[in-house]
Amino acid sequence: MYMSTEEEPIERRVGEALSTTGATVALAESCTGGLIASLLTDVPGASEYVDRSLVAYAYDAHRTLLGVSRETLDTHGTVSEASANQMARAARDGADTTWGLAATGVLGPGGGTPQKPVGTAFVAVAYAGEWGSGTSGTSVARYTLDGDRREMKERLAREALGDLHEAVLAR
Repeated sequence: MYMSTEEEPIERRVGEALSTTGATVALAESCTGGLIASLLTDVPGASEYVDRSLVAYAYDAHRTLLGVSRETLDTHGTVSEASANQMARAARDGADTTWGLAATGVLGPGGGTPQKPVGTAFVAVAYAGEWGSGTSGTSVARYTLDGDRREMKERLAREALGDLHEAVLAR
């Protein structure tokens, strides 16, 4: 997890990193149900860097609201590297922000499959570089979570913020 007793909470560190760089972020959330946005906006001044959060639970909402293609959904499903990638890019590009952050997963207690058991989750971070620079890109991480639904949701939200924090600092 990205938080220890000796450090500021990850949502504060992300806010500081975004503010310092003049960057903005848009979120695309599925299984976290808006928790990532809630954590970020718990920090005073978050309106300086948080543009929006789109939350979609339904399969079709991933296509219509989060920009995941029908082909990706048919081939990989909503809980996949490909879906997370498209979600983060759609959030970034739709809001015209510096960063897009997406989270999708199976948090149970049901809904898992042998290929994607409960606790399987993906986080994608999309960066918008200067036009023509070739520096735009997206990275996706797969997580295997355990615990009850609430614990997994909390951990995934904080992992997503940690991934964003690392990406912002790397730029």
